[in-house]
Amino acid sequence: MTYLPQAQPRPPARGARVRAAAGLMLLWAALLWVLEAVDSATGALHTFGLSPRSLPELRDVIPMAFLHHGFDHLASNTLPLLVLGFIAALGGIRRFAAVVLTIMLVGGLGVWLTAPAYSVTAGASGVVFGLFGYLVVRGFVDRRPWDVVTGLVVAVVYGSILWGVLPTNPAVSWQGHLFGLVGGVLAAFWFRRGRMPA
Repeated sequence: MTYLPQAQPRPPARGARVRAAAGLMLLWAALLWVLEAVDSATGALHTFGLSPRSLPELRDVIPMAFLHHGFDHLASNTLPLLVLGFIAALGGIRRFAAVVLTIMLVGGLGVWLTAPAYSVTAGASGVVFGLFGYLVVRGFVDRRPWDVVTGLVVAVVYGSILWGVLPTNPAVSWQGHLFGLVGGVLAAFWFRRGRMPA
């Protein structure tokens, strides 16, 4: 009996990956703005912000990343989310989804455990910090020179955001930033190239 090797699936063409990454991030950004418009008009989504150390609030670990405290808050997160998310999604939508879910879970649980009592945390900034950490570390983990260069460029352009992990402003969730960053670094190791299809 003769066994024929199975054909390996061909990776998507670069143009297709660019379109998929751009489309996904534009849809995500549009969703955030729609949700903020609904919340501003009705106040119906405030309950999905995350309050710490209350068991029922664990359900808001993921939803909190889709809500913001006003349009100014959302505007400050939109551009870095679009840029960093687009770069990360170029590596494959399935891997990107796993990375983002990891960032949201690690970041949200970190906030739930450590945020000040009676605070309500919301916003995509934890995801932004997580994507930053993921992109900076990914190339070294995967040992891919081009991704190392990409990570260094990201570090130069967005490195100043690291001040956001310090407790310098009581109105800003440094906990969300710090644990989002940790989630992104962990994701770079957990979902390194070869461990899961793109």
